[in-house]
Amino acid sequence: MTTSETRSASASPTEGLEQRRHLMTEIPGPRSVELMARKTAAVASGVGTTMPVFAVEASGGIVKDVDGNSLIDLGSGIAVTTVGNSAPRVVAAVREQVEAFTHTCFMVTPYEGYIAVAEALARLTPGDHAKKSALFNSGAEAVENAVKIARAHTGRPAVVVFDHAYHGRTNLTMAMTSKSMPYKSGFGPFAPEVYRAPMSYPYRDAKNMDGQLAARRAISIMEKQVGAGNLAAVVIEPIQGEGGFIVPADGFLAELAEWCTAHDVVFVADEVQTGFARTGAMFACDHEGVVPDLIVTAKGIAGGFPLSAVTGRAEMMDAPHVAGLGGTYGGNPVACAAALATIETIEAEGLVERAQEIERLALGVLHRLQADDDRIGDVRGRGAMLAIELVVSGSDEPDAALAGSIAAAARAAGVITLTCGTFGNVLRLLPPLSISDELLTEGLEEIASALAATR
Repeated sequence: MTTSETRSASASPTEGLEQRRHLMTEIPGPRSVELMARKTAAVASGVGTTMPVFAVEASGGIVKDVDGNSLIDLGSGIAVTTVGNSAPRVVAAVREQVEAFTHTCFMVTPYEGYIAVAEALARLTPGDHAKKSALFNSGAEAVENAVKIARAHTGRPAVVVFDHAYHGRTNLTMAMTSKSMPYKSGFGPFAPEVYRAPMSYPYRDAKNMDGQLAARRAISIMEKQVGAGNLAAVVIEPIQGEGGFIVPADGFLAELAEWCTAHDVVFVADEVQTGFARTGAMFACDHEGVVPDLIVTAKGIAGGFPLSAVTGRAEMMDAPHVAGLGGTYGGNPVACAAALATIETIEAEGLVERAQEIERLALGVLHRLQADDDRIGDVRGRGAMLAIELVVSGSDEPDAALAGSIAAAARAAGVITLTCGTFGNVLRLLPPLSISDELLTEGLEEIASALAATR
C-alpha cells in the first residue's frame, strides 16, 4: 500500500470527502479489475475509458474509486464539473426539483426553469444586444442546432470550420471535426457543405504569423473555396479543446468576426469546453472582447447534468419556423435547476477569479518545467484550461508516445490526467475550480516526476 497526502489539505465544511490523495491499492485495484471485466462483456468496445478505475464518490479535487483509492482530479469529467462534483447548491437544487417533477417535455407542458436558464444566458453571454436561447442535451446537439439556425437565418448552406477543430460525434459534427481517429474513421460518408480553414496555431505557425495575418490567411481560403455568398456560418472554438488547447494569436478571432459581420455570415463561438469560468472569464470570447452572433455552451453549464444551449441574437434565433427546434429531453427541468445553481455558485464563490488563480499557480510550475526540458515545446492555455505540448528533444516533432507514457505514470500515481491534440502529444489540465492549491500542486508534481522519469 502506498499513501501520499497533501501537505496542508483538509476537507472543507461543504465537502464530506477528505481532500487528499490516498492509494490503498495499485491502480487499478481488484474491484475495478472485476468491474472492467464486466464492462468488457456488457458495454460496446467502442466506448473507451481513460482511467482503469470505477468511481463511487467525488467532490472538490478528489475522485474516490471502488477500491478506496482517492485520486487527484485534473480532468473534471472533461471540463464538466467546473464548480466541483456534487456542489452543495447544485445538489440542493436538484433534490428540490426531483421531488417536484422530473420531466414534462418543455414542448408539451413548459416550466419556469427553462425560461430562467435562457434569461441567465442572455445576461451572461457576450454582448448587450437582445438575445434568445434554445436548450438541448449535448454539445454536439447544440452545435448542430446552431448550424440549423444560421442556415435558416441566411438561406445559405455552407459552413466553415478550422484545422484541429472538435465539434462532436454526430454525423454533421463529425464532418466539422478535424481529427479522423478515433472520431471519424470508418463512420462516413459525412454531411456535405462543410469546409475547413487554417487555424491560428502560434506554436506551429511561422514566426511572423500574428493573429491578423492568420485571420487573413483563413479568410482568403473561405473567399476562394466557398464564397461569402454561399456561407451560412463560421464556427470556431475560441480556444480549441480536443485539437490541443490551441489559443489563437491575439486579433485572430476579432478579425474573423469583423469579416463575418461585413459579409452577413453568422459567427458561431463553440464554447462547449471553454464556457462558464473555465478560462478565467465567464466565456473565452470575453478575453478578446469578441461578441459572437451565436454562442454554443454545454459541459460546465449544469454541474454534471446533461444540458446544452445555443444563445444568440434574437432575430437569428427566431429564424427557424415554430417546432423547427427542440427535442424530447432538451432543457430537462432537473438539468435546468442544476444550471441555475451552477451559475449561482460561480458568481457567489468568485470562480472566475479562482480560475485566474489556478492559471497563475499552474503556469508557474509548467514554465519552470519547460525551462529545464526541451521536450516541452509549448506551455499554453487560460484559466483552468492549460496544456503542455510534448515534442522530440531538439525538434518540434510531436511526441505522442511521451505524452501517453507521462499520462499513464501520473494515473498510476493517482492523478487523473488527460491527453489531447491532433497529434496526440498534448497533456491537458482541466481541474475543477474547487480544487485546493495543495492538491493542484501535488498533481503537477506527479506529472513533473513522470516527465523526469522518462529522461
